[in-house]
Amino acid sequence: MVHDGRPGPRPPRRVPAGAPPLTQLQPPVRRTPPPQRRPWLYGRFLAGLMVFLLVVAGGAAAGWFIRQDRLSIDTAKTLAAGSKSVVRVLATTCSGTGEGTGTIVGDGLILTAGVVVQEAKGVAVVTSDGAVWRANVLSAGDGIALLRVIGRTPQPPLTLATGTPDAQAERALFGYTQSGELVVQQVGSVRRPRSLGEVMNTAKLGGPVVAKSGHVVGMVTGTSAADSRIAPVEALRPFVAQEGGVAAAVGGCEESKGPQGAVTPELQVAATTLATQAQKFLANYLVLQNRHDFVGVRKYYSPRLIGALSTEQDRLSHQTTYFFNPTVTEVTENADTSVNVRVSFVALFAPTAHKSGGQTCNRLDTRYKLVRSGTALLLDQSKPAVDPQPCNGT
Repeated sequence: MVHDGRPGPRPPRRVPAGAPPLTQLQPPVRRTPPPQRRPWLYGRFLAGLMVFLLVVAGGAAAGWFIRQDRLSIDTAKTLAAGSKSVVRVLATTCSGTGEGTGTIVGDGLILTAGVVVQEAKGVAVVTSDGAVWRANVLSAGDGIALLRVIGRTPQPPLTLATGTPDAQAERALFGYTQSGELVVQQVGSVRRPRSLGEVMNTAKLGGPVVAKSGHVVGMVTGTSAADSRIAPVEALRPFVAQEGGVAAAVGGCEESKGPQGAVTPELQVAATTLATQAQKFLANYLVLQNRHDFVGVRKYYSPRLIGALSTEQDRLSHQTTYFFNPTVTEVTENADTSVNVRVSFVALFAPTAHKSGGQTCNRLDTRYKLVRSGTALLLDQSKPAVDPQPCNGT
C-alpha cells in the first residue's frame, strides 16, 4: 500500500497457532559436574549387619536341626538294633502276675519288674529266637528284680547309660503286647514325658526305656499297667552290679498261676475245618487249665474221662501249672470219627509239683484223643508223644 508515494508499514507476521513462544537466544552455559559423593558409611554398615544376621540365623537353624536330630529317636531303627536283647518273662506266681518284659544286661543276667516274679514258683524267659530258658530270681527290691538264666544265652546285652541322660532327649520303650509281639513306642523325654497310660499293658512291665544311642536310661516298674512308672537308670545300676536289693522269697502259696489271658495254639498243619475245630477246643481247654478252673474245664471232658479223673485229681496235677506257646503239629481223624491231635507246648510249675522231678519248666509233646458229642469235640485221653524235656534254650 502506498501513501503519498511512500511505502506503508508492513503488516504483522502471523504466528501459527500452537507454536512455542519466541525467546531470545541465550549463549550456551557450561555446567560443572557435581563433586563425587563419599561412600555412605551407614548404608555399608547396615548391609554388613544384614549379612551377619542372615549368617547367624542360618547357623542357628542348622544348629537347631542338628540338636533335634541328636535328641529325636527312630522307633523302627531302635527295634531293629535292640530286639535281640529284650526277652519275654513268664512265671507261675501266687497272685498270677507272672507276665512281663526283661532286658539282658549281662552274661545270663536279666532285669525285669519285681511284680512279674513276685512269689514265683517257676520262671522262664523266651528270647527273640523263640528259645525258652529256665531262670531263677537272684535279687529283688524297689519294684526291680534281677534274674539269672540257667544256661548261656547267645543274645547280646544292652548297656546301661553312664552319667545323667539329657532331660530333653526322646526315649523309647521296648515291651511285649498281650499276644507276644515285641514293639517299641516313644515315651517322650524326662522334661516332657508321654503318659504311660497311652502305651502300657501288663506284658510291658519290666520293659527297658532306651535313648537314641541304644543305652538303657530307665525301666518300667509298678504293680500294674495302671500305676506304672519309669525307674531311672540310677536305680538299675546296683542290680546290674549285683549290689543292693533283697533276695526274692519263693512263693509260699500252695497254688500258683501264670498269666490269665487267652491262649491260641499255632497251627503247623493245613487250616482245615477239622484242624481249626481242634485248635478252638485246645484254646478253651488250656485257658481254663491256666485259670485253674478245674470245675469249668470238665465240660470239655468226655463221660469216660469224667469218670476216670476227679476234680481233686485234676487240681493236684495242675495246681501250680501254666501252659504257653502251644503248637498243633498233627491232626488226623480215625474211622470211628475220633480225632488225634498232637501238640507241643511249654509248662511252668513248682519244683515240688506232682511228677515235676525237681524241674520248674518242661517242654511237652502230647497226643490228645478227642471224641465227638454232636458237633463238639471232647477230651477223652492224653499221653506223652515223647518224654518231657527241661527248658534249656532248645
